[in-house]
Amino acid sequence: MLYSLNRHMIRKANPTEYQTLTNLSFQSKNYWNYPDAYFEIWAKELTITRQYILTNDVYVFDQKSRVTGYYSLVELPCDLMLSNLTIEAGTWLEHMFVLPAYVRSGVGTKLFSHCIHRCKSKHTPVLKILSDPNARLFYEKRGCVFVKDYPSTIKGRTTPYLEYRLKNG
Repeated sequence: MLYSLNRHMIRKANPTEYQTLTNLSFQSKNYWNYPDAYFEIWAKELTITRQYILTNDVYVFDQKSRVTGYYSLVELPCDLMLSNLTIEAGTWLEHMFVLPAYVRSGVGTKLFSHCIHRCKSKHTPVLKILSDPNARLFYEKRGCVFVKDYPSTIKGRTTPYLEYRLKNG
């Protein structure tokens, strides 16, 4: 069921909403019917804390006082080594999740547009995204360019790396 986007706003997340955002992350990821074992591996990266909200640029889609989606931007000041993987310095779209009932309703598109506006206001030249494979087309439709596949935290699986180049960055 799709819901009207009337009476919505995109606003800065409140640190007290950490549990709401964590639940939303898990519900949204579950939209793709991943096995339970994947969620055990993803548990830490899908969990949002008060400190995470205070430290990063986190925005929610608030519709009639209900959070139906959110995104977070993370500034990585220098390259980060994880196992045999280098995550480059820069601005990263670390999370963008929408409640399953609101998928294909325009919430994701509005969140992404807001995200790009935030990046432009901060003069970000490139937004970097490690996307869920199922979300790759969503980002490509909005102007992101696929660069390469990164190894996933799930053995035998890859994660698409995309970039959005901002015109005034």
